[in-house]
Amino acid sequence: MSVYRRALAYFRPFLGQSIFAALLSLLGIGLNLLKPWPFKVIVDGILSPSEKAQSYVFFGLDFSSVGGSSAAAIVILCALIVLIHLLAGGAAWITNVLFIRIGLQTLLKVRTELYAWLQALPLKFHDARRSSDSSFRVAYDSQSIQTIYSKGLVTIFNSGITLLLTLAVMAQMDWKLTLLALAVVPFILVALRVYSKRIRDECTAISERDSDVLTAVQEGLSAVRVVRAFGREEFEIEQFRRQAERSLEANLRFNATSLSSNFVIGALMAISTAALYCLGSLHVLDHSLTLGSLLVFASYLTLLYQPLEQLTYTAWALEGATAGAKRCFEVLDHQDDVTDAADAREITSTLGEIVFEKADFGYDPARLILKDVNLSVRPGETVAFVGGTGAGKSTLLSLVPRFYDPVAGRVLLDGADVRGLTKKSLRNQISIVLQDTLLFSTTIRENIAYGRPDATETEIVEAAKRAQAHEFIVAMEGGYGAQVGERGGHLSVGQRQRIGIARAFLKNAPLLLLDEPTSALDPTTEAAIMSTMGELMRGRTTLIVTHRIATIHGVDKIVVLKDGGIAEVGSGAELLARGGVYAALYRSANLGVP
Repeated sequence: MSVYRRALAYFRPFLGQSIFAALLSLLGIGLNLLKPWPFKVIVDGILSPSEKAQSYVFFGLDFSSVGGSSAAAIVILCALIVLIHLLAGGAAWITNVLFIRIGLQTLLKVRTELYAWLQALPLKFHDARRSSDSSFRVAYDSQSIQTIYSKGLVTIFNSGITLLLTLAVMAQMDWKLTLLALAVVPFILVALRVYSKRIRDECTAISERDSDVLTAVQEGLSAVRVVRAFGREEFEIEQFRRQAERSLEANLRFNATSLSSNFVIGALMAISTAALYCLGSLHVLDHSLTLGSLLVFASYLTLLYQPLEQLTYTAWALEGATAGAKRCFEVLDHQDDVTDAADAREITSTLGEIVFEKADFGYDPARLILKDVNLSVRPGETVAFVGGTGAGKSTLLSLVPRFYDPVAGRVLLDGADVRGLTKKSLRNQISIVLQDTLLFSTTIRENIAYGRPDATETEIVEAAKRAQAHEFIVAMEGGYGAQVGERGGHLSVGQRQRIGIARAFLKNAPLLLLDEPTSALDPTTEAAIMSTMGELMRGRTTLIVTHRIATIHGVDKIVVLKDGGIAEVGSGAELLARGGVYAALYRSANLGVP
């Protein structure tokens, strides 16, 4: 399916409104064609009557003798000119409002669908892309769909109908002049063909360069503390300036091409207009055309060339819109490789038994991060994963809620392959605290209740207390109603982490996944939270990833990962006694061997 057909498919829900707007547009076009005729009657019938024009009738009225005087007829005809303009303007106003409304409704539909699909796509997709590029496609490239409608379909319809009706009237008045007016069309089509590909390529380049600018802004501002800490302001400004210069150069190339095309087409139309005025004037001199008819013809020439010019600009706009629409469809066409099976079933509870069965995973199947992982976790058991950076600890946790699916092997929950469960119901059974706690730009209360928006105030406060967050929250202006700022910028790293832990407490799911939950906390707060977490972990299956050996030495089972595989499994005491990888990690943490 072509880009245009796919784009226009979004307007099917608004077909009725579009048809009504099109009918009003036809009325407006008809009124525009009537605009020159009252003045023609004034010129030919009143100001310069000839033997061939004894009477002049307009809308059934003979204006050669209206009111018994020429002055009265002129006044009535001028009033008629105003009336026609008002009616045409009113029809155009209503039509434009309808078309704009339809275009904006469609833009909303496209943006929502694009954003929803980005939310549904697996993390693997987002890992391979810049978030700013995805944001640019939602915010800016999506507007191309509206452009295809408002500056494409609507303009083509209005200009095409105007062109055909104008040609029909002009041909009846003087077919020779009409042919002369049309002589420019083949040259315009050649110009369109020459410039169209250049404009499409340059519009694509503009979108890519502007996306790079947005990336530079987001990265520079989100890391502004780091930038200042290392005194790299000038470097970041220079990086931004380079991206902005590339955007400027792309825009300059596009505008140069656009101006060049406008000049060529404008010159062609000027030559054609001059030739028509010359031949039309000769026809007036030899009395084969009246002066009023020439004036009407000149007005229609504007009506003829205006839609031709609009169609030309529409071609440029569509070329640019096609580039943006393709970028939107690239996202919408990307297949979700972590989907619900056709026969996937919902679960409302779980015992909490997790089994990794010969699980392999890699973002690139040729380079595996996890290799042949076999592990059983009993219901209610607490299992900690340790190992060096890049050993695959967090990745292994991500297989449980199906953020990723293994490329080989299986992950089982209560004996059932998690790929046979609906993602929504599976994730409802899981509470997660991620290594980097992300908060939304809203209140503390709403952030804690993000996983349970129906939670009561008492439940929210209790969760905050258990996460050791209540004291700093009530000390803030606004308390639980305080705004956390963009990405939680009004809070310290440790405070953000505690809000994330409170969120997990409140959800109270049977499976608990903790990815470095205390990495940003001081030892005193960490000890207090781990003590409280012990209560939360009791009776729940808990998987915890950490580098802090002290926090997990006494858990039920410790799994040591190395080079993507399981190197050791056992309790802390058992692993210390073996003197293997875990013992080395234990000693390197300066904890000492009991």
